[in-house]
Amino acid sequence: MGKIVAFHSYKGGTGKTLMSVNLATTYAGSGKKVCLFDLDFRAPSLQAAFKTDGNEYWLNDYLNGVCDVKKVLVDLSQRHAIKGELLVGLANPSTEAIREMSAKDRKWEMKALGRLLALKDSLLNEMEFDYLIWDTSPGLQYSSINAIVSADIAVVVTTIDASDIEGTQRMARELYDLFEKKTGILLNKVPAEIVSSKTRERDLRKQLETIHGLPILGMIPCFCDILRAGGTYIFTEEKPEHPFTKIVSRIASKIERF
Repeated sequence: MGKIVAFHSYKGGTGKTLMSVNLATTYAGSGKKVCLFDLDFRAPSLQAAFKTDGNEYWLNDYLNGVCDVKKVLVDLSQRHAIKGELLVGLANPSTEAIREMSAKDRKWEMKALGRLLALKDSLLNEMEFDYLIWDTSPGLQYSSINAIVSADIAVVVTTIDASDIEGTQRMARELYDLFEKKTGILLNKVPAEIVSSKTRERDLRKQLETIHGLPILGMIPCFCDILRAGGTYIFTEEKPEHPFTKIVSRIASKIERF
């Protein structure tokens, strides 16, 4: 049976979507059957990342009970020339849709959680996906809590910013521990002088694992060329020999064994 992996963060700008997109394509490139979902309804971004358009149905429609999830899925396997399969479920990026999703009440959120949980049967069991990957909204929004609850594994993308460390520590206590969720940390945008020193990297890893009480799945340096790319292409596909691509591959292996 496959796994549901939720990418989460305390705040925006940590690189959560970058990591979820590149992990999904890494798994698909290695022969896995993968579906990546945009659960950040306040700031949908996967449509821009994959440059898709003309959707008849959105993930919003599935959660609203308008359609079956199969009508939402967009198959990008041929476009990306991968060994496995890559499908995406996109959130509606229109202003009207964002406003509508932001106004949902707790009763609707409970029904939406039920529909997310149902994907374990329809996609993991019936369609035999290896991975469903949630790209969630940051913080403690209802939609991100639903994503964590329905996932098998939570991957928290964070930085060494003091407010990010404090917020992630609080979420570990109030969300991941509360729901007894298997959770790991991805430390992103780490200064080069830290990752280039084994001693400093080891000390930072030990410090943050003690603070969060969670394992560090990987440390990712601050790559200027990724920042310059600005999300205009999927980095692991375009730059297979880049250090970032190799780091993502190692993280994928760790999550697989997690």
